Amino acid sequence: MSKSNFLFTSESVSEGHPDKVCDRISDAIVDTYLTADPLSRVAVETLCTTNLIVLAGEVRGPATVTPRSLEEVARAAVRDIGYEQDGFHWKNAKVDIHVHAQSVDIAQGVDAAGNKDEGAGDQGIMFGYACTETDVLMPAPIYYAHAILQSLAEARHSGAEPLLGPDAKSQVTLQYVNGKPVRAASVVVSTQHDASLDQDTVREIVRPHVMNVLPEGWMCPEETFYVNPTGRFVIGGPDGDTGLTGRKIIVDTYGGAAPHGGGAFSGKDPTKVDRSAAYAARYLAKNVVGAGLAEKCVIQLSYAIGVSKPLSVYVDTFGTGHVDEDKLSDVLQQLVDLSPRGIRTHLGLNKPIYARTAAYGHFGRAPEPDGGFSWERLDLVEQLKSAFA
Repeated sequence: MSKSNFLFTSESVSEGHPDKVCDRISDAIVDTYLTADPLSRVAVETLCTTNLIVLAGEVRGPATVTPRSLEEVARAAVRDIGYEQDGFHWKNAKVDIHVHAQSVDIAQGVDAAGNKDEGAGDQGIMFGYACTETDVLMPAPIYYAHAILQSLAEARHSGAEPLLGPDAKSQVTLQYVNGKPVRAASVVVSTQHDASLDQDTVREIVRPHVMNVLPEGWMCPEETFYVNPTGRFVIGGPDGDTGLTGRKIIVDTYGGAAPHGGGAFSGKDPTKVDRSAAYAARYLAKNVVGAGLAEKCVIQLSYAIGVSKPLSVYVDTFGTGHVDEDKLSDVLQQLVDLSPRGIRTHLGLNKPIYARTAAYGHFGRAPEPDGGFSWERLDLVEQLKSAFA
């Protein structure tokens, strides 16, 4: 039996965190290839350190995307984040590119041929999750951790807080009573800042962003509100710590409130089920909860490389469901083709919509008119209600 009274913590990191800089560059490269050819194949990783950006990976796409254009994409991403510091500057950083053609062995397993449908780009397990803790059907701790950093980033970009730097982290611990979040037990925010600011000043800059994000009356006690606990955070970003693509997979998903299959998203085109099937699993779980069939739902999908259909579709509603879970699994598979091609078609994933996912979570975002965050739609709700009427 699950606990009903407990503390649970999730963390987030800003777009200027070294790992998120790398995610942003890698996803901007995916967008560049998909803009040139929606059927491009991309798997590009990024490493960032002091004034150095390294790109490495495999692609299959048009020759119009050149090493020079990839360098320009990387610099533009760093500029948009806001890095113009001595140790990491969008204009001055060296960019090394080691990108080559996709393996023909992988390609033959993924490509459709004859009577064979397009296969999964790799084996693996992917999870999707939804719950009723927030309006966007996300776990509350990760939702508020993201929102605090988004608020600070908006203030920095607008010029309202020009002395804050791009690198930041947050951590929110919520108290749960009878299984529901009721208040913040502690909040931690570390944010890069200009050398002219002391710790107390930074604390008061951060405070309203936390209080405005949390529901009224949820602010933690003063003694558990930690801002820059080390006292100083001037050197940050890739100059302070090396970044790599794909190292913040729990930040990208559910903050530890749900299982994770281990695969990263950023830098991968949507034939990679690490990305597309995780989006599909969230889409299905969100619609199950949105339809009122359960208060919590986790969905696991599994795939084999080169095989089109999932090997398993597992549904768990944690005892909160109002319908048979085996039937629910069958209905979901009837409503959505969970092959790689079916997912990409249903959610419209072969579009340049990925750079925007690189920070503040891939889930719990609003669907956008151009197809961004399509996996957050609730367009299966009525069909699910009808199936279980």
